[in-house]
Amino acid sequence: LVQKNAVFTDYLQNGISARYTENGEERSALIYLIDWDNIENNAFICANQWTFIENSNRRPDILLFINGLPLVLIELKSPSRENTDASEGYTQIRNYMHEIPSMFYYNQICVMSDQLTSKAGTITSDETRFMEWKTVDGSYENTQIAQFDTFFEGMFQKKRLLDILKNFILFSNDGTKQIKILAGYHQYFAVNKAIQSTKKATETDGKGGVFWHTQGSGKSYSMVMLARKIKHKCTGNFTFLIVTDREDLDTQIYKNFLRTEFITDKDKVQPANSKQLREELKTNKSILFTLIHKFRYDKGKKYPVLSERDDIIVIVDEAHRTQYKDLAENMRTGLPNAQFLAFTGTPLLGAKRLTNAWFGDYVSEYNFAESIKDNATVPLYYV
Repeated sequence: LVQKNAVFTDYLQNGISARYTENGEERSALIYLIDWDNIENNAFICANQWTFIENSNRRPDILLFINGLPLVLIELKSPSRENTDASEGYTQIRNYMHEIPSMFYYNQICVMSDQLTSKAGTITSDETRFMEWKTVDGSYENTQIAQFDTFFEGMFQKKRLLDILKNFILFSNDGTKQIKILAGYHQYFAVNKAIQSTKKATETDGKGGVFWHTQGSGKSYSMVMLARKIKHKCTGNFTFLIVTDREDLDTQIYKNFLRTEFITDKDKVQPANSKQLREELKTNKSILFTLIHKFRYDKGKKYPVLSERDDIIVIVDEAHRTQYKDLAENMRTGLPNAQFLAFTGTPLLGAKRLTNAWFGDYVSEYNFAESIKDNATVPLYYV
């Protein structure tokens, strides 16, 4: 089921290649199942108690169809019944996957709600990975309680739903298990804000801003979603340079891009040394991964300009470390027109606000306390 769902999701997001004959000549084209750019060209239908017959007859509470495709399943439980809650909705969804599996070839989002609690996940999510959606417009001031209307207005406005389906659902395959990932609300709004700040940076000082999300909240997957959406939506031949300061981080982020098929294992995107890095930055590769230490240069010599392109986006992970002199200055000298975006769970604050001074204002703030409330991060206690 998961494999078939992955194939369909690829068709949905990227189109289906088809051949046809025109004036005696064979041609090929991509057929899209959804018109992503013109919302009103699509048919949106919300069906209540729609019967599906397979191994047995089942009637999910609500199905959302787009162009005849059952892309969202919503299972509702009554808040007035003492022995049922949203968790019963999760159990019902899992039962549906056994009883009417072919309907889930097309499913993109599963929702369980008892009006008090509403959460969304995917066909591979266990119950702990179903997440609330706590904001309609991306402001986090009132996210203590996820209201019923906030959840549905936040996720299911037509334009936003299409954006989620196209750019914020992805598969991660480690070779043994395939996981379908749906962005959390903090990732969705932060990535979109980062795209806007990066566009603005091309016209100003190259400072794309600070993406302040606590550790464990999915920063590396947010990087993948950011790169994917820029590739989908923005014209140009972009190069993403992912910079870290530890080999294990470099490997982790590289593997996330590999598992989500942004790159293949045949792509040579991890320069082995400083010289190779400088050579690769003169090319038009779509993505490169490197350590900040590879921006070392001969002592006493000025670092050379490697590329004057303005469509290089430098994404710096753990930007509160090793980013404020010497090596970081070399990187900016070598890429004078690049856009620099900082990812960190702990920006340097204080009077100097160094992280902001080097990278610009906050794109998004999702701190430790907010992550704990969402059960994305476990509480930390000192004893």
